[in-house]
Amino acid sequence: MHIAIGLKSHSGWAALVALGADRAGACVLDRRRIALIEDDASEWAGQPYHAADGLPPAQAETIVAAGIAEAQRTALRELRAAQARLESEGHRVIACAVIAPAPLPRWGTADVLAVHVRMHQAEGALYPDALLRGAQELGIAPLRVAAKTLRAQAERTFGVSPIELDRRLAALGKPLGAPWGADQKSAALAALLALD
Repeated sequence: MHIAIGLKSHSGWAALVALGADRAGACVLDRRRIALIEDDASEWAGQPYHAADGLPPAQAETIVAAGIAEAQRTALRELRAAQARLESEGHRVIACAVIAPAPLPRWGTADVLAVHVRMHQAEGALYPDALLRGAQELGIAPLRVAAKTLRAQAERTFGVSPIELDRRLAALGKPLGAPWGADQKSAALAALLALD
């Protein structure tokens, strides 16, 4: 079965939902929380720009670079593991849909640290970007799904009302039980869009 992985990330972790579709409809084949940092006790604890704030430029650059590198390493490792699990069951992962904010300008570390809201924006983009890069490195088609328009895009694509979309999402998660909250539903929607 062809599979799409959907991901909704946060600072240092992501909700992963893997969906397949056949004549009977879509089904969830994997659902889990994946870590996107290697050590919660690191000096930057999932927020490298905040950790670098107020430090000398060279030290700030080092912390941010380490945070980005770690996010990319762990994203690749987690996606490789998910791909291996699914493929060991005879499936083929064809797409990886990541819910992401709009792409940011090409700010350097000093530009980000100069305005506090940019630190939040940069950290909000860090993990989705790492996941998209990891998918591309694994040869899985990456799909950036705009966070702000996810539901509207799904309603349009599938030709359903908001109520019907909620019903379908609830039905997808019912056989799994908890957790099937907003993160899992969003990741599932992203995966469905990638399978369409």
